[in-house]
Amino acid sequence: MVAATSGLHHVTAIGGDPQKNIDFYITGLGLRLVKRTVNFDDPSTYHLYYGDEAGQPGSLMTFFPWKGVPKGRIGAGQSTSTAFSVPAGSLGWWSEHFAALGVSSEITTEGSEEERLSLRDPDGLQLDLIASSIADPRNPWDSASVPAEYAVRGQHSSVLTVQDAAGTVALLTDDLGLKVVSEVGDRTRLAAGDALPGNIVDVISDPSAPVGLTAGGTVHHIAFRVPDHETQELWRQDLVSRGHQVTAILDRQYFTSIYFREPGGVLFEIATDTPGFDIDEPLLELGRSLKLPPWLEPSRDDIEHAVIPIVVPGENNPADHG
Repeated sequence: MVAATSGLHHVTAIGGDPQKNIDFYITGLGLRLVKRTVNFDDPSTYHLYYGDEAGQPGSLMTFFPWKGVPKGRIGAGQSTSTAFSVPAGSLGWWSEHFAALGVSSEITTEGSEEERLSLRDPDGLQLDLIASSIADPRNPWDSASVPAEYAVRGQHSSVLTVQDAAGTVALLTDDLGLKVVSEVGDRTRLAAGDALPGNIVDVISDPSAPVGLTAGGTVHHIAFRVPDHETQELWRQDLVSRGHQVTAILDRQYFTSIYFREPGGVLFEIATDTPGFDIDEPLLELGRSLKLPPWLEPSRDDIEHAVIPIVVPGENNPADHG
């Protein structure tokens, strides 16, 4: 193993109506839309990126929203739950906040070390808010809807459900450099470096789980962090030498990526921390306008007519209303 990941980079899921997606993740979850672009493989639909103020790796949740997309099935071979880190003692506020928005939520885990509030987004995607006894030092996005004292600090962890965990755990440890933190029943917790929020993956072994169907309300892939392009290239060569079917390095404009499937069927991405989301618009203006990579810019008029019109809440860019 030539490198070890420093944690989660982002999670990408499939949504339905893009306006409902925007309203939930900005007003409901209190994240910032840090990039409004398109799916580079299907420019007729958006690729929406949410995160903290600057869209730092480890804070990111991204979506391909297709209005009218068929409903998927959450199951084996997928990331079946995405958890965000929130401050200790904040779940009561979050429960009231979601209730006011008409969103059902339930505290499913209570304890001295970790409390969990479970809910689903408008497309049925399984989400959790985790209030951990381990303080999360990351700065939140202080939005109008969610005050900083309660706000999401970034990703906490992802749950991978597979029918046989042995190969998945072996890949995470041997090829990605994670370490096993605990094993309780059918759940193995692993972490990159210290077991801090944003570094954690839980693998659930469920031989009877139906194979997931990737469509609306399911996770498409999860991405792990690598610092730069050079490290990514070395890591790709190493993964290929270990027998993995790895894509070429793909330019995602704000990072570069490689993809491969782990033995349990979950699609993994390794994404660079650089160059970041402020390469084509200033920090204060992130998410305000549709951004296209240079190779799609000549088709801007066609793309703008193809995508569904959306309205981004003013709280996403407070300077516009200051």
